[in-house]
Amino acid sequence: MSHAVSEFKPLAIAVLTVSDTRNFENDTSGAYLVEALTQAGHQPVDRSLLKDDIYALRAQVSQWIARADVDVVLCTGGTGFSGRDSTPEALTPLFDKRIDGFGELFRHFSLQEIGTSTIQSRAVAGLANKTLIFCMPGSTGACKTAWEHILHEQLDCRTRPCNFVGLLA
Repeated sequence: MSHAVSEFKPLAIAVLTVSDTRNFENDTSGAYLVEALTQAGHQPVDRSLLKDDIYALRAQVSQWIARADVDVVLCTGGTGFSGRDSTPEALTPLFDKRIDGFGELFRHFSLQEIGTSTIQSRAVAGLANKTLIFCMPGSTGACKTAWEHILHEQLDCRTRPCNFVGLLA
C-alpha cells in the first residue's frame, strides 16, 4: 500500500524583507521569493518590508502565525553578523520547534557558492503555531540558494521520503 501523494497542495506564504535600505521597488530578494513561490504553485498571501528592529519583526511575524490563512513565512535579511542584524534574535523566541537542519543545509550549499564567508550566515528556521518560518540572508543569491536547494522541495507534499507540508495540518 502506497502512501505517496501525487497531487500538489499549494501553500499560503507570506514574505518578509528585513532591510534598512531597501524599498519595494529595489527589493530583488523579496520579489524573487514571491515569483519563485508563485511559479511553484503556491499562493503569496502577504508581503512586508521592515527595518531591522527586533520588536517590529517579531510583531509582524506574530500576526502572520496567528492567522489561519498563512502556512509559511519566508524572511530574507537580517541574518548576518553586523550590529544591526537581528532576525534570529527577533524570531527564534517564537519557535515551538527549531529546524536546525535548514541552517546547516543552507550553509552547506552556500559554501559551494561563497566559500568560507558562509560561516557568518545565521540562517534559521522553525515551526510556530503550525506555521513554518524560514529566515535566510538578504541577498537575492542567498534566496535562490535556499529556494532552489531546500525550500522548493520541502514545501512540496510530493517530496519523499519527507517534507514539511504534513506538519501544517
